[in-house]
Amino acid sequence: MTKPVNEQETGPLLSPGFWLHQAALAWRAELDTRLRPLGLTPTQFLLLASTGWLERTGKPTQQSVAEHAGADRMMTSKVVRTLEERGLLQRESDEDDARALRLALTPTGRTITRQATQIARDVDVEFFGPDPAELRATLRNLSSRGRDLRQLDQ
Repeated sequence: MTKPVNEQETGPLLSPGFWLHQAALAWRAELDTRLRPLGLTPTQFLLLASTGWLERTGKPTQQSVAEHAGADRMMTSKVVRTLEERGLLQRESDEDDARALRLALTPTGRTITRQATQIARDVDVEFFGPDPAELRATLRNLSSRGRDLRQLDQ
């Protein structure tokens, strides 16, 4: 049996999940601090960036943006409304489905999203190093496992 690195590492300190959570909190706090001058929260940035990414193939639905971002639909609706009021996003009804809303970045939204994306990249390099390929692959694998387990519960 492997012993802890030091005798004080017991309980949650031995859990990789505990450290993953702590690292995610630290990363998010730093991102929040750096995005604040742009007037964005990490969640707002994530939804803007997801919209911009998905726009490459046409105007995405609000639901597809929420799914891409891994965000709750109700929370997404509130955040998107705020981003629309700030002139960063446009929402319009889908021509084929009256219940669906299509999203698009405004020119101002696109500019701010580019700036925020560079900030996020800088934070990533500081936290994960210049070549995080192995970590990215591990996290992607863990993320897909979580989705697979959630689908089994449904």
